[in-house]
Amino acid sequence: MMRADPKISETRPEIRQLDEAAINRIAAGEVVERPASAVKELVENALDAGATRIEVTIADGGKGLIRVRDDGWGIPEAALPLALSRHATSKIDGSDLLNIHTFGFRGEALPSLGAVGRLRITSRVAGQAAAEIAVSGGRMEDVRPAALSSGTVVELRDLFFATPARLKFLRTDRAEGQAVTDVMKRLAMASPYVGFTLRDVTGGGEGRVVFRADPESGDMFDALHGRLAAIIGRDFADNALRIDAEREGLHMIGYAALPTYSRGAAVSQFLFVNGRPVRDKLLTGALRAAYMDVLSRDRHPAAALFIDCDPMLVDVNVHPAKSEVRFRDPGIARGLIVSGLRHALAEAGHRASSTVAGATLGAMRPEPMGDGSMGAGPTGPARVYQMDRPSAAARVASYQGQAPERPASFEGFGEMPSARYEPQPDVVDPAPDAPRLESYPLGAARAQVHENYIVAQTERGMVLVDQHAAHERLVYEKLKAQMAENGVAAQALLIPEIIELSAGDCARLEEFAEELQALGLTIEPFGGGAVAVRETPAILGEVDAKALVLDILDELADAGDSATLKARIDAILSRVACHGSIRSGRRMRVEEMNALLREMEATPMSGQCNHGRPTYVELKLSDIERLFGRT
Repeated sequence: MMRADPKISETRPEIRQLDEAAINRIAAGEVVERPASAVKELVENALDAGATRIEVTIADGGKGLIRVRDDGWGIPEAALPLALSRHATSKIDGSDLLNIHTFGFRGEALPSLGAVGRLRITSRVAGQAAAEIAVSGGRMEDVRPAALSSGTVVELRDLFFATPARLKFLRTDRAEGQAVTDVMKRLAMASPYVGFTLRDVTGGGEGRVVFRADPESGDMFDALHGRLAAIIGRDFADNALRIDAEREGLHMIGYAALPTYSRGAAVSQFLFVNGRPVRDKLLTGALRAAYMDVLSRDRHPAAALFIDCDPMLVDVNVHPAKSEVRFRDPGIARGLIVSGLRHALAEAGHRASSTVAGATLGAMRPEPMGDGSMGAGPTGPARVYQMDRPSAAARVASYQGQAPERPASFEGFGEMPSARYEPQPDVVDPAPDAPRLESYPLGAARAQVHENYIVAQTERGMVLVDQHAAHERLVYEKLKAQMAENGVAAQALLIPEIIELSAGDCARLEEFAEELQALGLTIEPFGGGAVAVRETPAILGEVDAKALVLDILDELADAGDSATLKARIDAILSRVACHGSIRSGRRMRVEEMNALLREMEATPMSGQCNHGRPTYVELKLSDIERLFGRT
């Protein structure tokens, strides 16, 4: 027997007005989910106030203390009580909720924090005396004089003490502190000219600096490159491509890593809209689609992308936390990311990430040294197999001292001929005015190892090429270029396949009918809630048209665009390229190997195969010498 619905009451409930404290606590549940949310709101307020240096201090993961100090404009003494009032803000006048040029605009952060914690604001405007105000659990105190040189200090203690139930949903101090650090890093990426410091004072004392980013200088790209190197890492900065693209009012700048510098999870993807860190499914899907042709499914690209546009083209008032945005035309934003990144990847040519060589050198570690006993483990420093090298002058003097005197009877004899390398008969010397093969980026082929790897010599080191993977990418790019030039051949169905769909799905398919037809899939309305599939891409062979259409519809509903059909076509081309490329185990002549190297240099994205693996490894001469202890 079913129980009565507990929401059904025999008495009519009375409509009543909630008090201000309850309203602020409800708002705090939307704006402040955890200490990191409070840090985000307060730091964004500091940025809106024109701060050039921001210092954040936390204790107990932000649950015990959050203090944000900035050197911004400050808050006048008379405006301090108003700043703690709900929906009071200096960012907008309320006449236009779309034309927003600041981080904050809702006027909910400070009153919400004061409703669930113990909040104290100390501020000073240039030329005026400093003042402070405090609010605890929604109860506001009077404004008092204070001591402060400039800017504003916002101190929040005992977060959620007024709502103890919220404390139960917080994670450990370590996890909450890490979330605060992540928020600081994202905000620091968007403001490279501002200095950021995060200090943890758990346990008292001066504490320790968890994160620090000094202000950068130079133009925007130089400053951004330096800030990303400090936050994401030098490896990312060294292997990232500069992005600068524009499309119909949207401008995108930033850096995106080479495909061979990929990650096992989407932990190095940072997206910003008008300087605001966002987590948008549309944008992350576009980032994934841009790398779809050069990464395997289990790898994720690394990128920091900043989209700037007129505030009228994007709605940031979707959620109180302002972490989601909605573009007026999502297709333009997605197309900007996909086209901008693919253009940059194509311009990178054969370039591969330097971390590939680093991993190779890491696999060539010297033999570890044990403690001298049988079976001893590697406990000591690496074993050195040669003495320190003497200076050039010392070597010359040593050689002269060790050289034997020549007998007089030997004076009539000439010098013994030195051993010289004789070129192979099939090596063709270049013309006198032609550049040396070693001067090319991938150098000159010197040998083939195990009938699968090409060893080439460059002016600065050597290159090891996987001939099958390299040729596979070359053939794949040729097939794609031919398909783009001639179009996708379509195979007409003898009997069109009728697919029953909802009216909304039919309308969505009709909207993308032209794009699908360009890929060889012809769909026409069939009346009511049905469509007729008349042609399918010939390269796919026999295909389940209904399953294909349903997959496309799912992707359209999820991301607003579909790459399913193109992905399937590209997969077929990749398979054809794999079977049509140079096989492992085939001996190649020197001319063939050099031709392959020159073609790699001229082909976009030849630094990785169709599955995202590197096609070559480059080792600098200094790295090779270090392996043999010659440095």
